[in-house]
Amino acid sequence: MANSSIPKRRAIIDRREIAAKLHALEAEGTAALRQAAVTELRTAMDAGCAEIAARLEAKPSRGSIIARSYSFLYDQLLRLIYDFTVQRLYSNSNPSDAERLTLIAVGGYGRSELAPFSDLDIGFLTPYKQPPWCEQVIESILYTLWDLGLKVGHSSRSLDDMVRMAKSDMTIRTALLEARYLWGDEDIYDEATRRFYAEVVEGTAQAFTAEKLAERDRRHERMGDSRYVVEPNVKDGKGGLRDLHTLFWIGRYVHKVRDLGELVEHGLLTSDELKQFRKARDFLLAVRCHLHLIANRPEERLTFDVQREIAERMSYAERTGKSAVERFMQHYFLIAKQVGDLTGVFLAHLDEQYGPRGRRFVMPTLRRKPRKLNGFTLDRGRLSIPDDGFFAEDPVRLIELFALADEHGLEIHPVAMRQAARDEKLVAKIRKNKRANALFLDVLTSPRDPEIVLRWMNEAGVFGRFIPDFGRVVAQMQFDMYHHYTVDEHTIRAIGLLAKIENGRLKDDHPLSHEVMGKLVSRRVLYVAVLLHDIAKGRGGDHSILGAEVAEKLCPRLGLDAGETQTVAWLVRWHLLMSATAFKRDLADPKTIEDFVLAVKSPERLKLLLVLTVVDIRAVGPGVWNDWKRQLLTDLYELAEETLRLGHKHHGRRTRIAEAQDALAAALDWPEADTERLFKRMPKAYWIAENVDTAAANARQMAEAEAQDEKLSIVTQPDSDRGATMVTVYTADHPGLFYRLAGAVDMAGANVIDARIYTTRDGMALDNILVQDPLGGTFADARQLQRLETAIRDALANKHKMRERLEARPLARTRAEAFHIQPLVLIDNKASNRYTVIEVNALDRPALLNSLTHALFQSRVTIRSAHIATYGERAVDTFYVTDLFGEKILNGPRLKALQKRLLEAAAVPDIKEEEAA
Repeated sequence: MANSSIPKRRAIIDRREIAAKLHALEAEGTAALRQAAVTELRTAMDAGCAEIAARLEAKPSRGSIIARSYSFLYDQLLRLIYDFTVQRLYSNSNPSDAERLTLIAVGGYGRSELAPFSDLDIGFLTPYKQPPWCEQVIESILYTLWDLGLKVGHSSRSLDDMVRMAKSDMTIRTALLEARYLWGDEDIYDEATRRFYAEVVEGTAQAFTAEKLAERDRRHERMGDSRYVVEPNVKDGKGGLRDLHTLFWIGRYVHKVRDLGELVEHGLLTSDELKQFRKARDFLLAVRCHLHLIANRPEERLTFDVQREIAERMSYAERTGKSAVERFMQHYFLIAKQVGDLTGVFLAHLDEQYGPRGRRFVMPTLRRKPRKLNGFTLDRGRLSIPDDGFFAEDPVRLIELFALADEHGLEIHPVAMRQAARDEKLVAKIRKNKRANALFLDVLTSPRDPEIVLRWMNEAGVFGRFIPDFGRVVAQMQFDMYHHYTVDEHTIRAIGLLAKIENGRLKDDHPLSHEVMGKLVSRRVLYVAVLLHDIAKGRGGDHSILGAEVAEKLCPRLGLDAGETQTVAWLVRWHLLMSATAFKRDLADPKTIEDFVLAVKSPERLKLLLVLTVVDIRAVGPGVWNDWKRQLLTDLYELAEETLRLGHKHHGRRTRIAEAQDALAAALDWPEADTERLFKRMPKAYWIAENVDTAAANARQMAEAEAQDEKLSIVTQPDSDRGATMVTVYTADHPGLFYRLAGAVDMAGANVIDARIYTTRDGMALDNILVQDPLGGTFADARQLQRLETAIRDALANKHKMRERLEARPLARTRAEAFHIQPLVLIDNKASNRYTVIEVNALDRPALLNSLTHALFQSRVTIRSAHIATYGERAVDTFYVTDLFGEKILNGPRLKALQKRLLEAAAVPDIKEEEAA
């Protein structure tokens, strides 16, 4: 768009005024004169940038005009530099035909779309091979730009070179497609434009379009292939600016459009869609400009640490249940969705143009033709509609469209999707229609691939209209580092994972869940529960309780009976129970299993809850699911299933201890006197907690250490089944042993995820500690294990001031600083019959576990087991403790003092205060 739309342009830069100043400059020699000019130009540039930044602050959503303003500023600077160079530095009063030069803007600068720290992409064109005068001028202009601190992308070519390179290089061709005349010889620019379209573009529209769409797909794959990733890339991410650019490039290449408005004239977009295009571009450009100014560099990723500040800059306010940053990001994702819709429409028109004679453009062809389509049509293998009024005649067709697509494995034609999106308001009329609800349930519980069809339904806006509660979470993010996707995207992914587990595509990853799904009484209960488990997020209350209320109202509408409705509501209410029990509680404590079984009550619910828990965790994002979580959930499931099947009293404590000891005796094959001595040495809790393999390894380690009179024995054993490494430390017990061990593990670059701590009856400590690497993998490399053992030996010998060294280390994830988590300490004397259970919620940071265990040591508390869980930036550490006499801590004032000390230990230390101290 023309620069004339920019208000008060001279307040940004007054070219005549600066030209006069440059004209008046006097200096000895070319170099000195150029440096004097740089000083004047830098002052003008800095003032212009400050003026534009102030305008953005005043009108924080006007992205397009701000981007044009930056382009205008640099246009004027380049013209000043060009004129100064050819008039003062290298004047040429009588240039030959070859000594002509034009300066063009290409790429984003050619679009007049600059953010504060965008590269300045320019090109120098000459009619023939460059003569020396042109080389001097180009070199001087570039040095001036570099001296101004600008990052410049540049090329200098003859017209023949330009044509040759544009033909062979798609990146150069795309950049030249947006070339804009800046300054110099206009005849050269006109000739370059004529030759570009005549010799490069002519006859290659289809190949260019196919290449650009393939390039777009590769970019999406690289960026995560979802427009709902919670730290999106504003420029290159799916639904970002580059997708809009791609559409305009194709429109310009195919129809030679120079302005967005011309896309309407060529039927590529309607006038309403053009408004959406401009609105989306305006918003995304505003976000990008804010992002650059906050980062003070060309940053394109909308990371957590800047989201809050941009929300504030763009005047988003808090609402009930939603923070300002969550409202801003929800708007961002709705815009990204809009960009996706526009892309689909655009492709439909291209398909009409480039897919004649029954051939499809870009998309795969259909292998079979379905017979019954109930009035719907097939258009080159895709499901379509006969006319624009088709959905208005019978709104149930808005659901049937997706049901047929699923049933026959058809892709939906973008024209049908476009009409569905236009008519989505009609869905409100059919929410209680039995056929519509039955069709929706068919799609949701499809044995094929419900994820892709539900995503289409969501893209069209039909999903959120048909299930209004789902509509409330569309594009809704959660401001934390644990959840990788928006709520709707997470839910649809979870349903897709459920289908893959059921049909065996993820059988190797989830063998227990696959087996369990084959035994369910009602599979549709599980699919509906997965749909509804997070549906009440962002309402300002406990989403599990509120979601259960939604389920009680919605399930009968979908056709579920009273029993199924009750089960779905229970699953939604307790969908976090199994993961909380498995990851935060001691599964060796009988009370843990007893309380869990008391809540679950039935084997059917246990099966449903297991699979719901698995898909919920797995759909959070890449890297969240791991072997350790699989093992814990499997252990909890098997213990609970056994209790439900055989009754609470079947495995009494004495029986379990006797069975464990018999199994160990058989595994060791030691003399009876030696095994009896071992049985008497170890506390009863040991025989409940450890499996026979671990107990046998511990027994051999203890025997070997005693035989060799080792004061400190350390054994590391990587366990690929659990995706973790068992570190067993055997030494004389002394106060503070575990907090030193925790610090040593941290210093070695590992994370404690579980710990069982025992003291033998003769005063020796046996600690079984499970560790992982920072990415949740097995800590298995020989050098890693050696480093870990050295760190433990140094810590127990008190060689270093460990706490100082730990706290001096940088925070592993600096983005965590964007989150404010108030430390929370919960003390529970009902969760275990033998121990006081303490749960600490805090911002994850280096040395946190060491700080907490040191606080427990100072409080004269004995740690019996520790269970460490991390949810993004939030750490949840649970300790089973007793007093020094092995009893529960019941004294009220002592519990309050303990809670206070742990809260202080969990707080993020103030570095400045520490330095001052």
